[in-house]
Amino acid sequence: MTSLDQLREWMAGEEGEHLEFKEAKSNFHFEKLVDYCVALANEGGGRMILGVTDKQPRRVVGTQAFRELQRTKAGLVGRLHLRVDAEEIAHPDGRVLVFTVPPHPIGMPLQHRGTYWMRAGEDLAPMIGDKLKRIFDEAGPDFSAEICPRASFADLDPATIEQFRAMWRRKSGNRALDSLPQEQLLSDAELLVDGGVTYAALILLGTRQALGKHLAQAEVIFEYRSHEAAGPAQQRVEYRQGFLGSLDDLWNTINLRNDQQHFQDGLVILDIPTFNEAAIREAILNAVSHRDYRLAGSVFIRQYPRRLEIVSPGGFPPGITAENILWKQLLS
Repeated sequence: MTSLDQLREWMAGEEGEHLEFKEAKSNFHFEKLVDYCVALANEGGGRMILGVTDKQPRRVVGTQAFRELQRTKAGLVGRLHLRVDAEEIAHPDGRVLVFTVPPHPIGMPLQHRGTYWMRAGEDLAPMIGDKLKRIFDEAGPDFSAEICPRASFADLDPATIEQFRAMWRRKSGNRALDSLPQEQLLSDAELLVDGGVTYAALILLGTRQALGKHLAQAEVIFEYRSHEAAGPAQQRVEYRQGFLGSLDDLWNTINLRNDQQHFQDGLVILDIPTFNEAAIREAILNAVSHRDYRLAGSVFIRQYPRRLEIVSPGGFPPGITAENILWKQLLS
């Protein structure tokens, strides 16, 4: 049973992926309630609270919605096939309803009215393909966490391990990382498991020789082409090494031909680089981290004077195509 103190604590916090407030003074549409419960489940579970204003400072206004609460609860269970708890709080300022939604089943995102819903700020939106794929992938093994049976600690590059240490130290502020032996450092990061080298460790930290022997597809190939015509690239670089050791060099190679574009803003002409560093780094990170390493093929980065193409092996979730990705969420 939720206490008034607990309700006040929720009201003082921020809305987010796991908490939603609606006034619903007189009523609230059941189908909309189902949509929100689907979104909360897809985000890992949360609470939908009716009878409270959604803007801070929040206050209880009371709700007359869903007077037959057990019937509403049964309807939610029937639609979602999840146990959604529903309770009524008798607040001095009015009746409050709390719906507690569990996480979606592993590997099974929920849908309602043909759409896999997720939270998008204060509203709902169809789930993006990348997030949908991550949920589907939950049911399968995490390839990157598996141990490469023939790899050893000697297959990892010591200098790249120290780069990883510095990045972790800078992010966490944990000075104790500085004194850890390299093997303990990687064990704490779960890149080594029971002394075995994971595929993630090879992808991030492996030497060129180790990747060629154990995971040759874990490479990034860069090409620069000054025009669209077929034929050899003007420059081609193969980055077959731990990714952490090649990301900076990749950006520096791209930035060599990063021409300035001129944009007039009133009386001022602004010089803007063709390729934004933060955006390019993020795109490369996505290509490397979200690709399917069980498939042969490399990540390709093709730079042209005015555009950049990044191609990563893999595909869309079942039922999603390039033609329907903007609108279709229902599996075919």
